Amino acid sequence: MPTDSLRVLQYGLGPIGQAAARTVLEKEPLTLVGAVDIDPAKAGRDVADLVDGEAASTGVHVSDEAESALADGAPDVVLHTTTSFLEGVTDQLVQCARAGAHVVSSTEELSFPFRRSPDRAERLDRVAREEGVTVVGTGVNPGYAMDVVPLMATAGCTDVRAVHVERVVDAGERRDPLQAKVGAGLSPQAFEDKKAGGGFGHIGLRESLHMMADGLGWSLGGVEEELRPVRADAPVDTGYRRVEPGAVAGIHHTAEGRVDGESRLTLDLKMFVGADASYDAVTVDGDPPIDLRFQGGIFGDTATVGMLVNMAPRVADAPPGLHTMADLPVPRAFATSPAADA
Repeated sequence: MPTDSLRVLQYGLGPIGQAAARTVLEKEPLTLVGAVDIDPAKAGRDVADLVDGEAASTGVHVSDEAESALADGAPDVVLHTTTSFLEGVTDQLVQCARAGAHVVSSTEELSFPFRRSPDRAERLDRVAREEGVTVVGTGVNPGYAMDVVPLMATAGCTDVRAVHVERVVDAGERRDPLQAKVGAGLSPQAFEDKKAGGGFGHIGLRESLHMMADGLGWSLGGVEEELRPVRADAPVDTGYRRVEPGAVAGIHHTAEGRVDGESRLTLDLKMFVGADASYDAVTVDGDPPIDLRFQGGIFGDTATVGMLVNMAPRVADAPPGLHTMADLPVPRAFATSPAADA
């Protein structure tokens, strides 16, 4: 499929979906041809009203009927940004594929669904192959910072013995839904109650671990995952919520993969309001050893949008089927303006 001009439909118009739609409108090779959201307050409105109140009309109106929006827009690619859990979106993804559209989704569990949801993964792969389209899950994490970047870091190694990835995020700089997602402001007991209920905290750490192991050809003999609260030691006001001392500021989430009884893959994520400094770090015990550090961290809201939009031409050129980010060509930005600040 020619990728110098792609028709794009935005499915889901929360904060990330709105930012993705705005970016599509700014990228000349892309044309926004549709938008879907079930929120009655958004349905029927011009996308311009949501992404920039001062923008001229786009002529694209939000629909609460995905089937008709897909039929009318005939998109080449759907950017899908609804929920984190594959169970709730599998039918949406199938619907997009049946409409003949490639799908790039921010659903975290889609990033490597073969362990947690093998039946859904098989269904999505079968439908995608039947329709000749590509489906992939991505974002900043999973999909980039704690799996794709570490895998790329091993490319210069002749041997790899272990990989450690650490990510520290000041959630106070992020959007309010993410602050809520990590439990900022909860009491310690409320945190434990939500944790016991499942579906709380960061979603996708286990998927990142399995993607890395699969990419390295390692068979994990065991996986240990732990989610703990980080408590505030001083008041924090994020502009969205105030967190008092002793209350939950966020999460410390770890996952460890063992090979032959030895720890070989470790992922360490701290995401809480009031963090002193954000950073991302990758350490490869290999030949040669690799030590990467992203000072200031990879800003997640922008990077998630970047990964979604930048994968549009990649999926349009990819073989049909359900893929992971490790299956596809090296992700990279496109339609950039190197002389903009000259």
